[in-house]
Order: sequence, then C-alpha cells, then structure tokens
Amino acid sequence: MRKEILLPVVAVAGGGAGFVLRRWELALLLGVACAALLGVWLDGAQTALSDQVIRLHVLANSDSEADQALKLRVRDAVLAEAEELFVPGAGRAETEELLRAHLYDLAAAGAEVVGEAGYSYPVTASLVHDYWFPTKTYTDFALPAGAYTALRIEIGAGGGQNWWCVVFPPLCLGSVSETTQETALEAGLTENQVSLMT
Repeated sequence: MRKEILLPVVAVAGGGAGFVLRRWELALLLGVACAALLGVWLDGAQTALSDQVIRLHVLANSDSEADQALKLRVRDAVLAEAEELFVPGAGRAETEELLRAHLYDLAAAGAEVVGEAGYSYPVTASLVHDYWFPTKTYTDFALPAGAYTALRIEIGAGGGQNWWCVVFPPLCLGSVSETTQETALEAGLTENQVSLMT
C-alpha cells in the first residue's frame, strides 16, 4: 500500500479542496528548492570572488594567423610591464590604482611590439568594471563565470580571438613561483574564494 503525504488544505477559488503530494513529488520539489538555494549561495560566493580579482583580457586585431601571433607577443610585453608595477603585499584596490595610473605605459609596451612587427595598429589599455567572462579553466585553476574588473588590452580593431588570465592576484605573471592557492591567499582571498578557483 502506498503512503501519501498530505499537505495542509489550501483554499482554492471556486471552493476546491486541498491537494496531496506523493513522496516522489515531494522529493522532487525539495530537490528543486535546494538547487535554487545553492544557486543563490554560489552566485554570492562568485560575486565575492570577482570583487577580489582583476582579469587580463587581450584582444587581437583579427583572427589571422599573424594577428594571433602578434597578440601573444603584445601579451608578453604587457605582462612584463605590469610585473614591474606590482608591489609585494599590495591589495586589490592598490593594484587597481597602480594599473589605472600606468594604463598609458601598458598600452605603449604593446604598441612598441606592434610597431617592431611592422604594423600600425593602435593599442589601447583600459580598466573595465563588471565585464562578463564565461567560466575559464587554466592549467592549474579555473574561474567561475561572472562579472569581473578587467584590464583590457585591445590591438587594432579588437575583432580577433582573445587571451585571458589574472593579473591580481598575480597568477599569470612570470615571477610567480608559488602555487595558485598560495598566491591567492597571499593576495587576501579567503579560503572559500580560493576553493572556487582551485
């Protein structure tokens, strides 16, 4: 004999009576409710993480093989220039101000590479808040999808494939010798935020 779980009677327009849920219906309903609550929690955790991260976004002029190769050379020059700017122990806000104060220098480093390669594409550097990124998996960490502050380096028309990484905490700078977890914790991220990444 099947048992049914009775829920309180609910008044329905037209004088209808209450309703009955079977166990599987109740389990399904509870599962959906738990999934919704987990989604809200994860969204809040992602927002807290995005408030602690500055991502690097380098956009190539086009998808041609030459422009894609040039993008990687510009990326290397910009990362080398950025590495000179970072102060050990600096927090996210301090790092953002350093980057903002040196946007011209970062763009100039990229423009020098473009000029040496024989192109006349302009290179722009900007800090953009609330820029949407999809989930991205790197070699030893991943970042969830969400809106992040981004250091955007745009080469020429910026119509080609892009390259992403993280400039704060400095997870894609050449001198980083610690693990992703150590670097992120030293930059002030919480264990919970690091767990979203690793």
